[in-house]
Amino acid sequence: MPTRKRTQILGIQVDNVTYEEALSLVEQFIADGRPHLVVTVNPEFIILAREEPSFAQILNGADLALPDGQGLLWAARILGSPLTQRVTGVDTLIGISGLAAEKGYRLYLLGGAEGVAQAAAQQLRHRHPGLDIAGTHAGSPAPKDEDEMVGNIKRARPHILFVAYGAPQQEKWIARNLRDLGVPVAMGVGGAFDFASGRAKRAPVWVQRFGLEWLYRLGHEPWRWRRMLALPRFACLVLRARLGWSTLGKGNMA
Repeated sequence: MPTRKRTQILGIQVDNVTYEEALSLVEQFIADGRPHLVVTVNPEFIILAREEPSFAQILNGADLALPDGQGLLWAARILGSPLTQRVTGVDTLIGISGLAAEKGYRLYLLGGAEGVAQAAAQQLRHRHPGLDIAGTHAGSPAPKDEDEMVGNIKRARPHILFVAYGAPQQEKWIARNLRDLGVPVAMGVGGAFDFASGRAKRAPVWVQRFGLEWLYRLGHEPWRWRRMLALPRFACLVLRARLGWSTLGKGNMA
């Protein structure tokens, strides 16, 4: 594997990659054949990781940590290690689907509300003719359901597994089962199935460009307001780190 260009933001390592580089790494992971974890880091992830050291360990142990969030680009610039590009989970899922259709890779979609993974699969096949989706299942991140789901995925033999249980459940689920799945690439994708299926609308491009996607989503999903409280906390911690003040959290992360 090539040397990774990484930036540390409040104790969490993030890869400085473009979409093209991310897809190239996925190809290399598949060619390698061993299990690889891909995570999509955003400010909420970093705040969660400060509260849960086990989640921080999973993120920092990932084979690829995508910079998903304008807040990360801002933070990296403030901290003196700029990131090249925001690489979102939704767009990476779509890009990997196109790559899979071209290369003959098989996908498996796990998680989301009942029927959403199946609807996302239908839309992805429509967008990328010839795409081989080996299976879809809503399931649950509960440990009691793991044996059956792992067995189903192993029998389907996908090259890439997308898991949409939300953070940190999806990353913990993958970390517990990655060695047993026999899948070269497993990636947590949060609400990406909702967007891929068309059940949720993404913010206009100009809103994304100005880093206001969080505000757009809050307007359409007001129940998210508690989660959005992580954003001002994240900004304060970044500014404190820039000024050299202590940023230790409950998990004793620097």
